[in-house]
Amino acid sequence: MAADIKPNALPYSVRIFLPTGNPEGLRVIEKSNWSGIGLAFPRSRLKAVIKKQHRALESSGVYVLLGPPTDKLPRAYIGESDDLGTRLVSHAAAKDFWNQVVAFTSKDENLNKAHVRHVEARLIRLADEGGRCDLENSTIPSLPSLSDADKADAELFLADMLLCLPVLGVDFFEQPRQEDEISLRIMKTKGIRATGYEDTKGFIVRMGSQAVTKETPKIPDHIRKKRASLLADDSLKVEGDVLRFTRDVHFPSPSQAASVVAAASASGTVAWKRPRRAP
Repeated sequence: MAADIKPNALPYSVRIFLPTGNPEGLRVIEKSNWSGIGLAFPRSRLKAVIKKQHRALESSGVYVLLGPPTDKLPRAYIGESDDLGTRLVSHAAAKDFWNQVVAFTSKDENLNKAHVRHVEARLIRLADEGGRCDLENSTIPSLPSLSDADKADAELFLADMLLCLPVLGVDFFEQPRQEDEISLRIMKTKGIRATGYEDTKGFIVRMGSQAVTKETPKIPDHIRKKRASLLADDSLKVEGDVLRFTRDVHFPSPSQAASVVAAASASGTVAWKRPRRAP
């Protein structure tokens, strides 16, 4: 399903309204020609926002809890509720990691429980497949059974959400763009081959790429830990005498990506090469 989301090719406008005049407080997000509305605010302002925006937060919707980064990746929890305010209050009491939230609902109240369950499941899958956040969700829910019309409505709502989220700095749902193919890079070392490309936030190593199994004695500690975490969550798997990436993996820099692949300290600008064009 993730491949169904296409990058936006047309201009569009997103309005961010600051009801309190404080850019670090509540932000109300609206997009042109969309019935959805988003609320972004810090956890510390939850009670005040519920009081002021009670109609929106009494509705069905989806939300993303955001926390400080771990291993240079933002922490996130994705959920849905038919009463956003009540659910967020319960998370404030039970979950410690988050300090910001972004919630989306519909201004015309046409978003029902089945719609938001579909959008929640899709968001979790996109975040998991993208590998650009430390996802706090322990499971990936199944998509609910929807009619074709309801599925189309939910997907349209999701598509508009995905256009608004990067404007708020929440960019770990983004999928590779077609122009990224132009910036393809190849790395070959110690009998392995890996491919990847730079994006606006770092470097993506592609699924199917190989990595060296044996680490050098002087491998940096943060690279050793990163490799261990990728092995632990099956993003890297042993395949014969090499390791193989089971999904696209995002790194904050080409050098970290190259070092993980090489199992040694490596320079990204040196290791990643443009592919040779056929004559």
